Amino acid sequence: MAIVLHLPILSDFSQDFIPAKDLARPLPPSQAEKFAPMAKPSWLKVRPPAGPTYKKIQGLLRERGLNTVCEEAHCPNIAECWASGTATFMLGGDTCTRACRFCAIKTARVPPPLDPDEPRHIAQSIARLGLRYVVLTSVDRDDLPDQGSAHFAETIVGIKQRDSHLVVEALVPDFQGDIRAIETIVDARLDVYAHNVETVQRLQYQVRDPRANYYQSLLTLSAAKDYARRQGWKLLTKSSLMLGLGEQEEELETAFADLRKHEVDILTLGQYLRPSSRHLPVQRYWSVEEFEKLQKKAESYGFLYVAAGPMVRSSYRAADRVQGWIDSEKGKRHGVSITRAR
Repeated sequence: MAIVLHLPILSDFSQDFIPAKDLARPLPPSQAEKFAPMAKPSWLKVRPPAGPTYKKIQGLLRERGLNTVCEEAHCPNIAECWASGTATFMLGGDTCTRACRFCAIKTARVPPPLDPDEPRHIAQSIARLGLRYVVLTSVDRDDLPDQGSAHFAETIVGIKQRDSHLVVEALVPDFQGDIRAIETIVDARLDVYAHNVETVQRLQYQVRDPRANYYQSLLTLSAAKDYARRQGWKLLTKSSLMLGLGEQEEELETAFADLRKHEVDILTLGQYLRPSSRHLPVQRYWSVEEFEKLQKKAESYGFLYVAAGPMVRSSYRAADRVQGWIDSEKGKRHGVSITRAR
């Protein structure tokens, strides 16, 4: 709770905050291993990634020592997205300072130092690949004074300087609610500011690292949009929810309403898939028809775009329905700068 309460904009929601003691306890890996894997339904079967575009991108990534969340998080849509000209690059190395119970990325209290050449290498690689929509994400770097925000912003600026028409989405950490870090990212003039709430409020403590929480995530999204608005331009914001962790439909509807209350524009809904026996077990596989129903329900809350389906991930077909809106706003933006977190 202490992490949340230092946020000056939390006051509107302090009465709704659920103390950690009242939430479901996290399931330790040793206990998780006791739960046998649930058989996957037929609609979750996917072919191994292949194809010339996939191999081209994979080869370039290996050559330059770059990481993508597509690979690190075992995304089932990797070949489809790469073939359509969309890829998600992971900054800050391949080791996270947090230990969320759903995530396959390895963790450590103090990961290796940042690679100062990484922003340049990523910008160069993207130029060579001819991508049309780039998603940048990163591991959490709570070990750094600015939590890696300046490194993130430098990468965005480098990409934009090479190709101002390329759409850049940043799927960022919560930066522990540090407004200065959020402003650093927005000042880089990205197109879409994304941060995932991951699950409904009741399951936050069970699913995510204790340093993350529901309202902190919501407030980082609204803070980014508010700051961009004060700078005189419109910024799209985006979030994602995983299904299958024990959430109820009415809890999802509450999350839809909360996200729209914080002016989130884009929402994705996908099925949680257990990365290993040491991660949280799947409680339920939502059917294709149930996802279609949830998509229609979410759309009724006024999102600009909702993508929902068992195989949907936060960056799935990210350019869909977004490109036109962004193109209409391009002429209203001027200048690129980095404001480093103080």
